[in-house]
Amino acid sequence: MKTLKIYAIAAALMGFSADVAAQDYSEVNYDESRVPTYVLPDLLLCKDGTRVTTAEEWESKRRPEILDMLSTQEYGRTPKEKIAVRHKTLAKNRKALDGLATSQQVLFTFSGQGKEVKALLLVYVPNKRSGRVPVFIGYNFKGNHSVTTETDILYSPYFERLKDRNDPVLVRGNQTSRWALKDIVGRGYAVATMCYQDIFPDNADGGPESITSLFADQRQTLATWQALGAWAWGSSRIADWVEKQSWANKHQMIVIGHSRQGKAALWAGAQDERFQVTISNDSGCGGAALSKREFGERVGRINTSFPHWFCLSFRQYNGSEELLPFDQHELLALMAPRHVYVASAEEDQWADPRGEFLSLYHASPVYELYGMKGVPSKEMPAIHQPISTDVGYHIRAGVHDVTDYDWARYMDFCDKVFHRK
Repeated sequence: MKTLKIYAIAAALMGFSADVAAQDYSEVNYDESRVPTYVLPDLLLCKDGTRVTTAEEWESKRRPEILDMLSTQEYGRTPKEKIAVRHKTLAKNRKALDGLATSQQVLFTFSGQGKEVKALLLVYVPNKRSGRVPVFIGYNFKGNHSVTTETDILYSPYFERLKDRNDPVLVRGNQTSRWALKDIVGRGYAVATMCYQDIFPDNADGGPESITSLFADQRQTLATWQALGAWAWGSSRIADWVEKQSWANKHQMIVIGHSRQGKAALWAGAQDERFQVTISNDSGCGGAALSKREFGERVGRINTSFPHWFCLSFRQYNGSEELLPFDQHELLALMAPRHVYVASAEEDQWADPRGEFLSLYHASPVYELYGMKGVPSKEMPAIHQPISTDVGYHIRAGVHDVTDYDWARYMDFCDKVFHRK
């Protein structure tokens, strides 16, 4: 209720109605014949009408324009203010995953405005390695204890408060199917994962308990960041720690996310150029999928169901995707000349697999400015026929999830990018 009141005031200042937040956006389109005719914003056309023809022009002029649009009208502005972060290793096990890895559990304490927020990082580093290793950085949904059945893994701070309850979410290993840990470390990659709820509790009232409450500027404006911005910021704070570790190759950091965290991973990869590969798994609306297709989940539906994810300004496009001055292909283009991989699932029509693929296709002209190869054809590939150029894409059989097949393709792609044998 408080959020809607703030939005009503801000919306009035901007000149559009706050009633859009209360409209019914329950209708969902799964019919390609009902996709409207749409025109995507031209990636290479600057606001002043000049056209980008070189990588230098992209970096100096057009890229900042797109980054600013996405910051002020979709994800919110990431504060430039730095807040204090302390790290403390709580546990280390050199025989984790049946001896394949060394696990480390590191408590992050963020502080500001007289408050603290704690988050727990779980790291697995392959014991069998030669030199520094590449690192997957990604959030888990149900706590660090959910990614493994190992009994020495501590509960993430968000779930610590539930420890004395008989709650199914506290069962160890309840999401091991999404984390192919033995396969990952067996391929010579490290994993650094944290529960996303530690950074910003995933509910409409989560702000006061999140890291956003630690920053000095607490004004609520149309461009104020919310959960997705906070989660992206948190990924960069994990990268801060990882790049200082003796076992980590700081030039081979990969940010990965599924579903809502796929959205956050893309926003993190767009802003933080230390991430050499950004991976979006089934990220859908507000992630990799083109909004103007109006297929599956739409802008009005996501803003109504999850009012704490995007900045308030994004709500002006509820039910009005045709008015968007940007679309998600521009987000994917921001990763160039680094690398991005988008994955879809055949039965996950809610996330619009075709829209995710087309978004990557339409981002390709920016990669070509750097002499890189994007998606070669507008024709969507068949199931289990991945595209692997300087960007990657696959659609697999199945539902909205992360599977061993997905992880295998991501590692194949990263092996190629990092020239690993």
